Amino acid sequence: MRPGVRIACDVGTVRIGLARSDATGMLAVPLDAVPAGSASVEGVLAAVAEWDVLEAYVGLPLHLSGAEGASALGAREWAALLAERSGVPVRLIDERLSTVQAHRGMRASGRSTRESRSRIDSASAVIVLQAALDQEQATGSPAGEPVGQERARGGRGEPA
Repeated sequence: MRPGVRIACDVGTVRIGLARSDATGMLAVPLDAVPAGSASVEGVLAAVAEWDVLEAYVGLPLHLSGAEGASALGAREWAALLAERSGVPVRLIDERLSTVQAHRGMRASGRSTRESRSRIDSASAVIVLQAALDQEQATGSPAGEPVGQERARGGRGEPA
């Protein structure tokens, strides 16, 4: 397992839920969500700088069938912007059912949906990040799909 803090972002229409790992990359914990919108990347960049992030994960909201819809396209575009502006590797992670799991966890802890509305996005980001950390621990390779590979290969999709 590579040492270093990772963050995860759950891109929503109202908030961007955030989570970070410890420096060993073993445990995910929630951070305060940032408001969605034009300044959302700035809020995440502040977390990237504060925690000296090794890598960022962005949840990819796929349909249960695995197909991508408008939300997935929005998450891909947001992830590309984060990759461009942050200078850290960004990877997309399948987040199917993470919000459902987060809601269940909140209810199990005695919180109503109304009480947990402001925290659910970060709880979902914790689930996404912990899954990515667990996968890397099991396989020795980072989880998910890298964002911006064409830049890494020399730009415009050309091999380096």
